[in-house]
Amino acid sequence: MQLIRHAQQPYPESLLEQETIVADILAGTTGPTVIFTEHPPLFTIGTSGSEQDVLNRHIDGEDIAMFASGRGGEVTYHGPGQLVCYVIDDLRHRQDLHKHVWRLEEMVIRALADFGIAAGRSKRGIGVWVNDKKIAAVGVRCRKWITFHGIALNINPNLRHFSGIVACGMTDSPVTSMASLGVQADRQQVEKALCEHLVFDKA
Repeated sequence: MQLIRHAQQPYPESLLEQETIVADILAGTTGPTVIFTEHPPLFTIGTSGSEQDVLNRHIDGEDIAMFASGRGGEVTYHGPGQLVCYVIDDLRHRQDLHKHVWRLEEMVIRALADFGIAAGRSKRGIGVWVNDKKIAAVGVRCRKWITFHGIALNINPNLRHFSGIVACGMTDSPVTSMASLGVQADRQQVEKALCEHLVFDKA
């Protein structure tokens, strides 16, 4: 597994990096890759979302950018204090995208358990939830059975920024974070926990 870390990275630059790695996997010059990063405040629009789901781009004195991401899902927020984990995996031999999404959710659920947070899935939608509030969003894209995009886990972001969107199609925007749940953890600790529970697809 190749592991890449960025302190913070503009979203378009991150997307280009993922696209390059996907092409390299298809060419046989690299293998499965994980990218850990954060993004400046940003609303990303997935293939099931629209700009109408962005209600306010000016919150707490900050201007929040907007970007059509091409991933699955609707609209979500990225920003400082949120750990983004992009998992670029090769599913060509098994071709089960639902299993890949399940693995991403499971990675987060097990990592949060290491911090004493009881998280799980919800009938409200894809992602990871705690007490009916979303703590991690999941959105993926698949090109020729190479996956990219991944998860966004709220460690300690400005949760007020989520009020600017209809997050993942939910008008009540029920989001939470590790900090809101009383868990003080730094990014390095969370990255370590996620890596310990990450499972790539195998032939």
